[in-house]
Amino acid sequence: MEDLQLEYQRLKRRHLRERKELQDRIVAMKNSVPKNDKKKRKQLLLDVARLEAEMEQKHQQELEMFTERPPADSDIDSVAAGLAKMDLENQPPCLSRAQRRRERRAALQRERQKMAAADAEEVGYLAACRRDEEEKLAVILGARNLELKEIPADSHCLYRAIQDQLPFSVTLESLRSRTAAYMKKHVDDFLPFFSDPETGDVYTRDDFFSYCDRIVRSASWGGQLELRALSHVLQRPIEVIQTESPVLLVGEEYTKKPLTLVYRRYTSSLGGEHYSSVKPLEAEAGAVGGFSPRFL
Repeated sequence: MEDLQLEYQRLKRRHLRERKELQDRIVAMKNSVPKNDKKKRKQLLLDVARLEAEMEQKHQQELEMFTERPPADSDIDSVAAGLAKMDLENQPPCLSRAQRRRERRAALQRERQKMAAADAEEVGYLAACRRDEEEKLAVILGARNLELKEIPADSHCLYRAIQDQLPFSVTLESLRSRTAAYMKKHVDDFLPFFSDPETGDVYTRDDFFSYCDRIVRSASWGGQLELRALSHVLQRPIEVIQTESPVLLVGEEYTKKPLTLVYRRYTSSLGGEHYSSVKPLEAEAGAVGGFSPRFL
């Protein structure tokens, strides 16, 4: 049954990842439609409802297929061994084929109940982690006279946080394009750190260039290596505040004031890594003449 549990957990983790990716896609869709365009907003709501319904149906079908799948021989043996503990005059019970099927269904039902309980426990654990992270982060930022500035969770969060911190205007497209171009130009500095997240295989040069192309053409999530490239592109340090590790500083060779980001591991009850920006605590109270001071 352990193999069955592991497979079930992998399936649930994939479902969580797919739901998060869909939510990121929906946020991007909503941001692309003008708020005053009622016709497009109405169509957007229909499209969102359709996408959510399709994913819910797909996930439900996959769960049903998993739970209705007959157990492997080893699992049947395990269930049978448990049943063999029943002792009627020291003789093992003689079960009919129908009885064996009922016992198998009962064993699978018990296993499903265990899995559901484990899921509920995991959700509760992640929610507690989120609260703990928020409390620690408030203390860390407060000590620096800062507070969190939320950034939309649409897979552009790293680039949006950088965009918010810069003292000049720049588009997300420009930041992504310049990041990818720098990484391609300095491939030997980045390639050794890339591997396939599923297999662990080291990237080839072609794999790496495809990855860089996705930075430009899709809403791919950025991480520490993209941060390093951005630091060189912008020629200024970038610091990342996090609760479980010391402040990460990249681009320390540059002398300008660092751009400050916040990295969180738990941004919902289901987890989810996310980058945000920061702002001064006194931003509102210190506003003078219609201008609010801003941390750059």
